[in-house]
Amino acid sequence: MSLSILNNISSLEAQDSLTTTQSSLNKTLQALSTGQRINSGADDAAGLAIANGLEANITALSQSVMNATDGVGMLQVADGALSQVTSMLNRGITLATEAASGTVSASQDTALDAEYQSILTEIGNIGTATTYNGQQILTGGSMTVYMSDSSANGNASVSVNMQTLTTTALTLNGTDLTSAANAATALGDLNNAIAAVASWRGTLGASSNQLSDASNVMNNQITNLTSAESGIMDANIGQETADLSKYSILQQTGIAALQQSNSMQQNVLKLLQ
Repeated sequence: MSLSILNNISSLEAQDSLTTTQSSLNKTLQALSTGQRINSGADDAAGLAIANGLEANITALSQSVMNATDGVGMLQVADGALSQVTSMLNRGITLATEAASGTVSASQDTALDAEYQSILTEIGNIGTATTYNGQQILTGGSMTVYMSDSSANGNASVSVNMQTLTTTALTLNGTDLTSAANAATALGDLNNAIAAVASWRGTLGASSNQLSDASNVMNNQITNLTSAESGIMDANIGQETADLSKYSILQQTGIAALQQSNSMQQNVLKLLQ
C-alpha cells in the first residue's frame, strides 16, 4: 500500500463507519428513552400510518364508551325516579282501598283524599324536576347515544324514547277519594298507572342493558386494538438494550480506529528524516 499525504483513505473509511455507528446508537437511545420503536415517519412509514389509524379507532371507542356510560347513568336516574313513583302509587292504592270501604266517614275520606292529592302533585313534580346533566328527562322527547370507532362503517347509535311523566299521562288527573265510588274508580286507574310505569321501566332497563353490552364490546375492541398498536409501536427493550451495548462498543472501537488511521500519516515524516 502506497503512502500518501493528500488523502487518508483509511481515516475516511473509519469516519464513515463511526458516523453510521453514531446514528444507530442515537436511534437506539431514542427508542429506549421513549419506549417506542417508531419515533418518526423515517423509522417505519407504513407502520406509523397503521398505528395512527389504530390510535384514532381507540380514541373514538374510548369516548364512545363514555357516551354509553353517560347514557346508562341517565337511564338509571330516570328509573330511580320512576321507582319512587311506583312506591307513591302503591301508597295511593292503600289510600284508595281504605277510602272505598263503606266504614270510612266523610271526614276520613277528606283526609285520605288530601294525602292522595299530595301524591299526585308530587308525581307531577318528579316529572318536571328529574334532570340529568341539567336536562329534564321525564318530559318527553328522545335520547340518542352515538358510538363510533372513527371508521366509515363503524358507527352505531341507541335511541330511547323518553315518555312524559304527568298525572294526565298516567290517567290519574281528576281522580279523588272523596267518596267510596270515586275511590273505587281511582283504584282501577292506579293499577293501570302502576302497570304503565312498570312497562316504561322495563323499556328503560332494556335500553340500559343494550348500552352496557355495547360498552363491553367496545372495551374489548379497545383492548385488542391497543395490543395491535403496541405490537407496531413499542420498542423491543431486550433487543434495544443489546444494540446499545453493541453500538457503544463499536463507537469506542471506531474512535480508536480513527485515531490509529490518523496516526498512520505520521509515518510519512519518517521518510523525510
